[in-house]
Amino acid sequence: MATAEYQIEVIRSRRARRISLRITRQGEVRLTIPWWSSKRSALAWAQERHEWILSALERVQKRQQLLPPPRTEAEVEALRNKAREILPRVLDECAERTGLRYNRLTIRKTHSRWGSCTREGNISLSLYLAALPKELIEFVCIHELCHTVHPNHSAEFHALVDHHTEGREKELQRRLKNYLPR
Repeated sequence: MATAEYQIEVIRSRRARRISLRITRQGEVRLTIPWWSSKRSALAWAQERHEWILSALERVQKRQQLLPPPRTEAEVEALRNKAREILPRVLDECAERTGLRYNRLTIRKTHSRWGSCTREGNISLSLYLAALPKELIEFVCIHELCHTVHPNHSAEFHALVDHHTEGREKELQRRLKNYLPR
């Protein structure tokens, strides 16, 4: 179904138990409905949420403008080289400042997350981090280093991140949400 501003992709799912509406990182509007649900009533339900859809699409568009994706392989390679230069240094500085240790660092072209940490203490960072302000790069590095102590998102984990970010974890997390890994 299409409206003047956006198109709704309807996905019928056997696993869905309820109607859900989602805006993808690419700005697509997806309406997932249970297999037994009426498409007409689901679309009417989505139309009732027209204002929410418009505001969500606007947020996605703002995020895309903050960090435009590299368009060519040359741009991606240039960003990869910048990441190889910057990220190991920033991670080492953060590890030294916090006293937290990690095993190994890998830099990957991840599109869904800024970083991850294994139970063995191996940290993986997205090459797209290199395009962010240094303060946010440091925040992601500290976040992943804290996973070497708490491999979860428990209250203790967040307290440790907050401690190492001088009480600014929520503020930095909010700022980081303005950007999308590509």
